[in-house]
Amino acid sequence: MFILKTLRRNKTLRYGVPMLLLVVGGSFGLREFTQIRYDAQKIKKKLDPSLEARVNVEKQSVILEEEYDKLREKNLDEWQNIRGPRPWEDSKEYQEQQRSRQKNQTEA
Repeated sequence: MFILKTLRRNKTLRYGVPMLLLVVGGSFGLREFTQIRYDAQKIKKKLDPSLEARVNVEKQSVILEEEYDKLREKNLDEWQNIRGPRPWEDSKEYQEQQRSRQKNQTEA
């Protein structure tokens, strides 16, 4: 009985032990919750199989070579820059005006 009363009055056992249990137990609990979060993110980031085949790193060089061949076939010496329309301008009408101006400049 005397030992029980002494343990109740001891501040270390009364406040220190529960605090240590809370800190240590909290760290284990947080680890589990964060693990669930990261597992859920991995599931969301999985790609569709068809898209994953297109993004595959081994096939990436083949795709780049195909694009390079397409660019090589085009004649870039005759290419002319046509400015795109401003947000307040009508895109088709403005581009037609630009093309007609460039044709007039090449004819003159």
